[in-house]
Amino acid sequence: MGEQPIFSTRAHVFQIDPNTKKNWVPTSKHAVTVSYFYDSTRNVYRIISLDGSKAIINSTITPNMTFTKTSQKFGQWADSRANTVYGLGFSSEHHLSKFAEKFQEFKEAARLAKEKSQEKMELTSTPSQESAGGDLQSPLTPESINGTDDERTPDVTQNSEPRAEPAQNALPFSHRYTFNSAIMINFSSAISKHWEAELATLKGNNAKLTAALLESTANVKQWKQQLAAYQEEAERLHKRVTELECVSSQANAVHSHKTELSQTVQELEETLKVKEEEIERLKQEIDNARELQEQRDSLTQKLQEVEIRNKDLEGQLSELEQRLEKSQSEQDAFRSNLKTLLEILDGKIFELTELRDNLAKLLECS
Repeated sequence: MGEQPIFSTRAHVFQIDPNTKKNWVPTSKHAVTVSYFYDSTRNVYRIISLDGSKAIINSTITPNMTFTKTSQKFGQWADSRANTVYGLGFSSEHHLSKFAEKFQEFKEAARLAKEKSQEKMELTSTPSQESAGGDLQSPLTPESINGTDDERTPDVTQNSEPRAEPAQNALPFSHRYTFNSAIMINFSSAISKHWEAELATLKGNNAKLTAALLESTANVKQWKQQLAAYQEEAERLHKRVTELECVSSQANAVHSHKTELSQTVQELEETLKVKEEEIERLKQEIDNARELQEQRDSLTQKLQEVEIRNKDLEGQLSELEQRLEKSQSEQDAFRSNLKTLLEILDGKIFELTELRDNLAKLLECS
């Protein structure tokens, strides 16, 4: 089935500063998903957390790991393989307790799986020993290659049992000796030759196994040196953890403050994002306002030109009105003069008419 998630939660992820080994360094800007995974093919448990496509936690759970609660919402554990200390800041004490319970549960499961794996290795090594020597057991087992003297004792017993077989096989022939001593001698001689050949084979195998034992002993010494180095490193880390626990009372406040700051920063980032959107909107409005201002300025300029033109037209209109008034006054004067002339002309025409009538009468009289 491969590796499957079996438990997930959300938390802020931290790692110990590799330089100072005192301060916590946040590896995620906000709370991320932290999951327990189980690999059925290798029978191992892992803690994995991803921030986008980046793995910020990849820790394999081993039986010697310990998850420590340093505050109501913060916990940590050391990973010797990754050579770091992971810290998780949760949103509530309930989430922290649930994660710690799962850590202990999967740690115990990892321990049981390791013990079962060791038992399977021991069971598979026993048939290989029996098949390697046939009916006779090899004087060197895989356990003795690892350098444990107690585990070599059963092999000596196993070797002594096959060597006792000639005496057991000789009992029936000694019983038959009373019936046929010649056959007994020939058969005993054949058995002796057989066991001499077996003894020579065993000596050769012993020489090879002795060389393998010497090589394995050298490897065991190297492993012991590595184990001593690992133990020193573990003691150093344990002392470091003790020191960190001593300052945890101050660190807890810092952790909670950092968690609060992270949440505040997240809120500020969201607010900043909203403000940026609002600024973009205002920029668009400002651009629109500038366009309207340019249009207004253009219209204002045109209005000023129209006003100037209007003033000119008003001046011309005023001048025309004055000229019109003057013209009307002149026309009135001309009409009055014309009327006077007409009256005079009427009088003259009347006089001429009378003169014509008088002349006509004179002519008629003459």
